[in-house]
Amino acid sequence: MRTSTWFRQHLAALRALLVLTAITGIVYPLAVFTIAQLPGLDHRAAGSLVERDGRLVSSSLIGQSFTDADGTALGQYFQSRPSAAGEGYDPLASAASNLGPEDIVDTTDRTSLLTTVCARSVEVGDREGVDGRRQFCTESGVGAVVSVLGPRDADGDVSRPERVVSVNEPCPTRPFTATFRGVAVECARTGEDYSTGVLVPVRGDAPVHPAVPADAVTASGSGLDPHISPEYAAIQVDRVARARGISPEQVRAVLTEHTHGRTLGFLGEPRVHVLELNLALDEQFPLSR
Repeated sequence: MRTSTWFRQHLAALRALLVLTAITGIVYPLAVFTIAQLPGLDHRAAGSLVERDGRLVSSSLIGQSFTDADGTALGQYFQSRPSAAGEGYDPLASAASNLGPEDIVDTTDRTSLLTTVCARSVEVGDREGVDGRRQFCTESGVGAVVSVLGPRDADGDVSRPERVVSVNEPCPTRPFTATFRGVAVECARTGEDYSTGVLVPVRGDAPVHPAVPADAVTASGSGLDPHISPEYAAIQVDRVARARGISPEQVRAVLTEHTHGRTLGFLGEPRVHVLELNLALDEQFPLSR
C-alpha cells in the first residue's frame, strides 16, 4: 500500500472518529439534557425526588418500608408491598426472588416461596385483624406439603402410601393434618431424605379468595414497586385509624384521594401510592407528640 493511500485512509478514520464523538458524546447528551429540563419533564429527570419541609424523603418511583429499627410495621402507616431487592427496596439490587410456584419445600439453607407467602399471610392477617389463612398453607404459616412414600404405579403416583411426611414441619412439630389417604402423617425428621416420595401440596379448608391480597405476600418483579392494590390498602384502614386516633372514614377519604385508576383508562390496575398516602396522612392528621 502506498504511503499516501495509507495516510488518506487513516485521516478519514480520524475525521469520522472526531465527528461521531462530537455527535454522540457532546451534541446528543446536551440535547437530551436540555429536553429533560423542560417544564413537566424536569421532575422526572431529577429522579422524581420527594421533599417535605426542605428534607429529602424519597423518590416517588421507589418503594420503601415503614417499619421501626426491628423491622416491625409502624401502626400509623400503610405498609408497602414486600421487596426482594437486597435488604428491601435497594435500587442497586433491583430483582425478584426468581422463585416459582414449584418452590414448595423448605431446606436448612432457606425458606421456600410457599412458606414465605404463608408466613406473610399469617403476619398480615394478625396485624390487620383479618383472616390470614391461604390455601396450601398451615395455620402456623408454613407450606402444607406432604411427601407420600411407597411404590409408584405406571403414572408415577403412589396409590398405596406406606408413609406420609409433612416435609415443612420438623419434629417435634405436630403435623397440620393427622392423616392423608388413610395413613398417619409424620413430622419431618432432621437428616432424613424424603425426595423419593411424591410431593403433594394440600389445599386445606382456607377460602378460595383469601382476605389478604396477593400483593401483600409477594414481591414485585423489580422489588421497588411503590404501589399497593386498593384491596391491600383497604384492610389497613382500621389499624391506621386506631394508631392515629381518627375515624376510619377520615382515613378512607385520604385513601380515595391517593387511589389512581388504570393508566390511560386501560393499562395496568388501580393502585395506591404508599409514600404519597402516608405523607398526606402526616400532613392532615399528625401524630400527637
